[in-house]
Amino acid sequence: MTNFSDMLSKAKAMQDKMKEAQEQIKKIEVEGESGGNLVKVILTGDYELKSIIISEEAKKENQEIINDLIIAAYNNAKENLKKKSAEELSKVAGGLNLPSDFKLPF
Repeated sequence: MTNFSDMLSKAKAMQDKMKEAQEQIKKIEVEGESGGNLVKVILTGDYELKSIIISEEAKKENQEIINDLIIAAYNNAKENLKKKSAEELSKVAGGLNLPSDFKLPF
């Protein structure tokens, strides 16, 4: 019975560490860019778009191109956030290679 109790306490400790890591991830801010820095976006760890910076050069383009640059910059930031989140989770999980969107079931 001791092994089961030990296993439960280790699972609880891992759950606490994962919650802490998820809170840390929410505090992360990443930057994404497109068009050779024509557009930059800042994204928080919970995928909240914090800012969009459009260069003066980009503002000379038509609206459709600006929209595409914003979307590309957001997607770049999203990929950067996934990588950064995976790094944070792997610190806690001890290299278990958990997916970046891993959520505990409890």
